Amino acid sequence: MRLLAIDTALNACSVAVLDDGDAGRLETASEAMERGHAERLIGMIGEVLADAELSFNDLDRIVATVGPGSFTGVRVGLATARGLGLVLKKPVVGVTTLAALAESGRGDGGDATPVAAVIDARRGEIYAELNGAGAPSAGPRVCSAADFAKDLPSGTRLVGSAAEEVARAADACGTAVTVVSARAAPPIAAVARLGAAAPPPGAPPAPLYLRAPDAKPQADARLARV
Repeated sequence: MRLLAIDTALNACSVAVLDDGDAGRLETASEAMERGHAERLIGMIGEVLADAELSFNDLDRIVATVGPGSFTGVRVGLATARGLGLVLKKPVVGVTTLAALAESGRGDGGDATPVAAVIDARRGEIYAELNGAGAPSAGPRVCSAADFAKDLPSGTRLVGSAAEEVARAADACGTAVTVVSARAAPPIAAVARLGAAAPPPGAPPAPLYLRAPDAKPQADARLARV
């Protein structure tokens, strides 16, 4: 399978082309940024495809992160992926940023140590998901670091921009955890691997929003109805 992976959901613009055939080739590019993903993404896709010596028509699948993350960033990546999928008539697969972060924090082989992916959601909240041995089955959620930390099994690995904050909260609860990485965005290689392993999609991926947008219309700017 040859696939294109895109991530613009958080503080990076990242692209990968994975050819998991005999060569197992992976080409990646990533730039840290909080804004400007839309302006940089298309050029970056062209650069990585050129590095992989592939064209759009050579692709079998498109992969994009669906969030949680910034509303604008998620929309940029998904719109690009779905547009390419429509034009190229290729399936589009969604991968959550939390799943990709967790993938990057796993141990070697069959290590089943719990991994918690935690992202700073601002306003005193985090986006979080815990999986692995002894982990709850609940999916991604938005909560405070303290609320999330109180349920963590001892020895949990933490990955993501809120890892240090959650580690402090866990320490206050008397729970020993390990900060693997406080990276602000998932590695694009992890997004590509998860996208390659995903089953064929039944429908185009949709954004994963765990709370309402920060920006809201100003009530005093609305025109009165007559």
